Amino acid sequence: MIGHTQHFSDDAGQCHPIAAGLVRVVSLVPSITELLFDLQLGEQLVARTDFCRHPAAEMAALASVGGTKTVDLAALAALRPSHVIVNIDETPRPVFEQLTAAGYTVVVTHPVRVDDNLRLYQLLGGIFDRTAAAAALAERLVHALAETTAAAAKLPHRRVLYLIWRKPWMSIGPTTYIADALARVNWRTEPADTDQRYPTIELNEPLLASVELVLFASEPFPFGDKHMDAFRAAFPAHAAKAVAIDGEMTSWYGSRAIAGTQYLLRLAQSLAAPGDG
Repeated sequence: MIGHTQHFSDDAGQCHPIAAGLVRVVSLVPSITELLFDLQLGEQLVARTDFCRHPAAEMAALASVGGTKTVDLAALAALRPSHVIVNIDETPRPVFEQLTAAGYTVVVTHPVRVDDNLRLYQLLGGIFDRTAAAAALAERLVHALAETTAAAAKLPHRRVLYLIWRKPWMSIGPTTYIADALARVNWRTEPADTDQRYPTIELNEPLLASVELVLFASEPFPFGDKHMDAFRAAFPAHAAKAVAIDGEMTSWYGSRAIAGTQYLLRLAQSLAAPGDG
């Protein structure tokens, strides 16, 4: 239709047209920063957060505007962005409101399932005129998910405890992106009866007895060998359940979801005992 402008709806229900004119993007979401480079938008990206790490070589040359929740709005304004990309879980509501009031085009993201990445690719690829690159990523993710679904038929169903923090101990609820990613390899997260996305828990005998694996994620808390050793010493009956897991591969969406899906499948297969299924 002549005169028709295509719009793309973000996860706050806002409609965005294809970006025109000088495009200057600030990403306040580490996984989105990586995705923008994979969508061939590196030259349009003018700032990131302190927690954006990939692609590593490009991060050193890219300005930072602070943390995901502690954005330096003055530094951001000085970069004169046209678009700012945020996330419902990571960006505080007041920051979103300040960015909107300042007149930037604020694109809101909120994937809650791994296959929501297909819509995310379409959203950003559409707004920034990278539809071919977005379609290529989508094809790769669809293939990875199909491969995992087929392989999961041979994997055992397991209950797992996925730890994201200590002092206090915190886990994940069943409605999170991470829980959906784990479910793809037949891992059900405990506690399963909570309505909290990131519940505080008590690490005790009843809870540990109810799970078959205790997963120590590398982020947001940087669990390492010393933490797993302390767990094994405190709970010797459950020592064999402790497993390190890459938090980027389970919690980062965007293009990382492709490698993340493949990573989880390999991990689940490596932990499956012969004959399990």
